[in-house]
Amino acid sequence: MESRQALLHRMVTPEHICPFGIKSLELLERAGYQVDDHQLTTRSEVDAFMEEEGVQTTPQTYIDGQRIGGYDELVVFLGEK
Repeated sequence: MESRQALLHRMVTPEHICPFGIKSLELLERAGYQVDDHQLTTRSEVDAFMEEEGVQTTPQTYIDGQRIGGYDELVVFLGEK
C-alpha cells in the first residue's frame, strides 16, 4: 500500500502552540497520512510563511502539492464532518 503524504505548517512558538495545528496533525495521522510537520517557531517565521503563501492563518495543510487550507478545510477535505 502506498503511503499518503501531507505537509503541515503550524505555529509552535514558546508563547503559543496553535490548538488547531495540533488538531490538524492528529486528524491527518488518524486518516493514515505520513505528516511532514513543519513547525513555525517564531513570529517572524509565521509572518513570512503567511506572506509567502498568501494566507492569513496557520495551520495550513498541503496534500499532493495542493493547498487544502486550515483546520476547517481539512475536516471537509477528509470528510470528517
